[in-house]
Amino acid sequence: MSVFEAVAVPRLYRVIADQIAGKIRNGEFPVGGRLPSERELAEQLRVSRASVREALIALELEGYVSVRVGTGVFVLSAHHPEDFKSKDTASVAIEYDNDLGPFDLLETRLLLEPESAALAAKLATDEQIQAIRDAHAEMANNPTPSRADHAFHMAVAVASGNAALVAVIAHIWDLALNSAVFSRMDKHFVDARVWEKADKEHARILDAIAARDATRARNAMHDHLVGILARLRVDFGGDGAI
Repeated sequence: MSVFEAVAVPRLYRVIADQIAGKIRNGEFPVGGRLPSERELAEQLRVSRASVREALIALELEGYVSVRVGTGVFVLSAHHPEDFKSKDTASVAIEYDNDLGPFDLLETRLLLEPESAALAAKLATDEQIQAIRDAHAEMANNPTPSRADHAFHMAVAVASGNAALVAVIAHIWDLALNSAVFSRMDKHFVDARVWEKADKEHARILDAIAARDATRARNAMHDHLVGILARLRVDFGGDGAI
């Protein structure tokens, strides 16, 4: 009997990254040169700019390019990834067992977390609301607020009273926290000014939940996540948002 090998279906951004890398290795994009803009690449490849964004981040992690927000993406090397030796342990070649794109993960959160906030407004105990409030306060007083950000969103999920929803949201967060592409995207776009905006958005979510206003809580969480997506879509070349 014939034995078949498992078929691995690569993510779209990985296909895009491999195609661009091939052109770099072939010399079509020379070392030191600037790649076409995200808009141009998206039009030529007939894909979304979000997928191009993820592909460029993957190429940066592999050492092919350098992303300079506000300037563009420049070719660093025409090497093959297998030969890449990084001095930066955070920039090692990506392990693609967790290759879900950041935008897919955020869009999934957008489907789930507004409803968890609405349920929290209806069902949260006083202790659960206090846990949300504590996480919010911790984020505001922390120079590295990402851990408190995670705690805030999970506290909202727990307050929904739906264990299955909590488990799914926790899994999506785990995928994001362990994604090299997501981490590098945060490094480029998430700064003190962005955290300040997020803090204000969290305050609106907390206020709505504490007021037991499910509609306002849902809308506040929705607006917060849409804001995150918009902030991560600022163009590398400085020519506006995606």
